[in-house]
Amino acid sequence: MAYIEMAHSFKRYHMGSSTIVANNDVSFGIEKGELAIILGSSGAGKSTVLNILGGMDTNSEGQVIIDGKDISDYTPRQLTDYRRRDIGFVFQFYNLVANLTAKENVELASEIVPDAQDPVQVLTDVGLADRIDSFPAQLSGGEQQRVAIARAVAKNPKILLCDEPTGALDYNTGKQVLQILQDQSRAKGATVVIVTHNSAIAPIADRVIHMHDARVKAIEVNEHPMDIKELEW
Repeated sequence: MAYIEMAHSFKRYHMGSSTIVANNDVSFGIEKGELAIILGSSGAGKSTVLNILGGMDTNSEGQVIIDGKDISDYTPRQLTDYRRRDIGFVFQFYNLVANLTAKENVELASEIVPDAQDPVQVLTDVGLADRIDSFPAQLSGGEQQRVAIARAVAKNPKILLCDEPTGALDYNTGKQVLQILQDQSRAKGATVVIVTHNSAIAPIADRVIHMHDARVKAIEVNEHPMDIKELEW
């Protein structure tokens, strides 16, 4: 698990004579082991925050503190090591390798770090014990997303970053995926950050960070997060 703090972070893109500000003085903290949701409409800057937290992008100004270390000062090599060691990614459209089985997709991640979880056990934990040797094209959307989650958590990451993880799923499958992600926080102790435009899932989070127009507009702390079984949207 990891403590996260983003302090006065800016991200600017220069396009010819124009400058686009994707993050404008963004500041927030997420406690170790929390499930946090970054909520906002398209263009709010939330995916930019996720990419910076995950070391896939760097900010232009400000600090990004992970367990006391400012990753905004990291070299490209240090960021690669950080992504490999500490971060698990879950994407909206799964990003599975089509010609690899579920087990082989998970092994892609588990083989790059020491002390990884057993791929078969991780797939079993997400309810795919009978789909281990299936290829992505043979799996439903929900099953593919569960393989993607298994791949992300097999590394035992400190931080699990999820970009619209239910966006391509139906209601019931989406709830199953959210339950798995919440379990990673509650049972495994990972710090889970979910980016979404769906405000209906906000009550399940320990912390909700509202973004609009590249800024953090509000932060809510839920003392008693909703049980996912009661969630409706």
